[in-house]
Amino acid sequence: MKINENARVVLEKRYLKKDDLGVLTETVEGMFDRVSSAIAEPDRLYNPETDIESVKKEFYDIMTNLEFLPNSPTLMNAGRPLGQLSACFVLPVEDSMEAIFEAIKQAALIHKSGGGTGFSFSRLRAKGSTVNSTGGVASGPISFMKVFNTATEAVKQGGTRRGANMGILQIDHPDILEFIDCKNNGKEITNFNISVAITEKFMQAVEKNEEYELLDPKTGECLKKLSAREVFDKIVMSAWLNGEPGIIFIDRLNRDNIVPSQGRIESTNPCGEQPLLPYESCNLGSINLVEMLKKKSDGTYEIDYKKLGRTIDTAVHFLDNVIDANRYPIEMIDKTTKDTRKIGLGVMGWADMLLYLKIPYSSDQAVALADKVMGFITERGREKSAELAKERGTFPLFSVSVLKNKTKVRNATVTTIAPTGTLSIIAGVSSGIEPIFAYVYIRNVMDGTELIEVNPILKEELTNRGLYNDELMRKISEEGTLAHIKEIPDDIKRIFLSAHDVQPEWHIKTQAAFQNHTDNAVSKTVNFSKDATVNDVREVYMLAYKLGCKGVTIYRDGSRDSQVLNIGKVNNEGSSQETVQEIAEKCAPKGEEAFGKIVPRPRPEITNGMTEKVRIGCGNLYITVNYDQKGICEVFTNTGRHGGCPSQSEATSRLVSLTLRSGIDADTIIEQLKGIRCPSTIRQAGMKVTSCPDAIARTIQKVVHYQNGNGGTGVIPVAVTEEQEAPSVSSEIRYCPECGTKVEHEGGCVVCRQCGYSKCG
Repeated sequence: MKINENARVVLEKRYLKKDDLGVLTETVEGMFDRVSSAIAEPDRLYNPETDIESVKKEFYDIMTNLEFLPNSPTLMNAGRPLGQLSACFVLPVEDSMEAIFEAIKQAALIHKSGGGTGFSFSRLRAKGSTVNSTGGVASGPISFMKVFNTATEAVKQGGTRRGANMGILQIDHPDILEFIDCKNNGKEITNFNISVAITEKFMQAVEKNEEYELLDPKTGECLKKLSAREVFDKIVMSAWLNGEPGIIFIDRLNRDNIVPSQGRIESTNPCGEQPLLPYESCNLGSINLVEMLKKKSDGTYEIDYKKLGRTIDTAVHFLDNVIDANRYPIEMIDKTTKDTRKIGLGVMGWADMLLYLKIPYSSDQAVALADKVMGFITERGREKSAELAKERGTFPLFSVSVLKNKTKVRNATVTTIAPTGTLSIIAGVSSGIEPIFAYVYIRNVMDGTELIEVNPILKEELTNRGLYNDELMRKISEEGTLAHIKEIPDDIKRIFLSAHDVQPEWHIKTQAAFQNHTDNAVSKTVNFSKDATVNDVREVYMLAYKLGCKGVTIYRDGSRDSQVLNIGKVNNEGSSQETVQEIAEKCAPKGEEAFGKIVPRPRPEITNGMTEKVRIGCGNLYITVNYDQKGICEVFTNTGRHGGCPSQSEATSRLVSLTLRSGIDADTIIEQLKGIRCPSTIRQAGMKVTSCPDAIARTIQKVVHYQNGNGGTGVIPVAVTEEQEAPSVSSEIRYCPECGTKVEHEGGCVVCRQCGYSKCG
């Protein structure tokens, strides 16, 4: 296979089978063989004489050639005992205590199986409403969102794949103002993305500067009127502050609801691209557009539409089979999913494809091509779905559908544009339809050297012109863009745009072009620079409404910095006096001999620091790593309520602290501790470390990466004690909690392109 080394590392860490000791028992090729075998098998349900080996080879080839990849749960679980293959679920939340806690239980089962859940809390009565059965007062939807959040945290702490939620409240709910602000402190509802469900009527009131009604969820009675423009501005302000809430245009989702007789679409999956009915699930997959190019005789590229068509046919066949191969976590989801048989075929590598075609992302030419490519994918996908319907039958609820052309199809929906996060790392291409976040990454390796990773298209272009060198790549990495680097010709700068070179309106124009030909919705993050104004965000929201998008997610660079703690930055400018600390450090220089022996420098009075909670074989270990301007200087540990080996952990951390302040390089200490194995830890499945010393080494390594990522003076996430709830990734993270690389914000999700970490699993 032609996967790169980074992709192989991600697959080995997150996808391939391991035994109880964490030892790999599967190769990359073996994973694709397992998946293709499991997904080919449902062909027998429709034709017992099918040549299963031929179908399996067809599926195997498009995956190993990196032409198409299904969503992560399919790669992880197909052909394995769990067998849960879908990423997207929506559950109803009815207005009763019994129904609310039933939804929490069902969500826990879905998270345990590797899926993400969407909820609308719009049916819940408003805060302060009377509860007739008890004579009490309702606490409102936000209070119950906190209960869902706690349950999700508990499932995550159980060591399973991370659970993610979407929480939605309709704009006319009486508690909408509280909902808009519910994530502003960054400490609550941390396992949710949130979006406001906005109606066309509300947007019309915004444009006309009129009032709109807040309605009782139970009776529909008008309880109050608010200024639509003021509420809209409140949404915009909150999004400017921390990226949330997003918005979804709920009437547009229901306009395209294929089976309105089955109910109203109220929510989407966690990243917003998949609107679903209550108890529906959907399985997604993405075509790698880079592999759909062919090189012409003059050395330029063009889209190979014949190959693209063949790939679409195989992908639709594959995704329809997933519905039958799937083992659903709840019986009602099994039935509802098979009633509509929705699939979501999307794309990845869009930005890379534009580079090969020498088309700027921010151009009318790119927008026109997006319209053409996605139009082709959806039309061809529907044709294949119609072909499958002739062989296998339509989806069961087809007779009551509102499909415009009334063609008999197998699948109620065919296309979705999802964030491709880890999948695009495996394929080695840009994510989804996002512009490229960064063209050069500097990766730190264990021996203290740096590995420069460069976008292969840029590397080829610069090499061909004789411009490629390591010094220039470092400069690009530091700048984050090619725009201001004088050594690079203007024609290259015009094409090789990074995410922050793309003006916000072009993000929306691109999203709208894909949405024009997408059955479901489009996941896309509009990136803003740190100095973007509130009005910039407002204009993007209005443009998305006018261009027909179904939702908007934005992220302003650095907008969540207030959620991180930077302790100990003391400004002593203008002071000529030496402190006692400075004098002491002069008397015992770092790493030098003083009076015939190595003397550790004293512990600083003020430090920066990070505390990480790590699950070990005998409970939880809390590891704190502190540093000052001279480097890491202190490590200490604390065991959780369930015990452990506190004396040994404390001894290890004391010796490590002493060694660090004696001038021994942190990488040397990491090398000595990492990989030490403890029987109580390695005998348990799902552990990310092999012992307490290994855990300490890994936490030190993360701090080293954080410092490197921030030029040596990096901001570290808030320290957490056992009594506190850790801030979620969605609230504060700018650097990967596993490897320290700067993360990318994508469709309401966060992904690390170095190690494959994803907030959404």
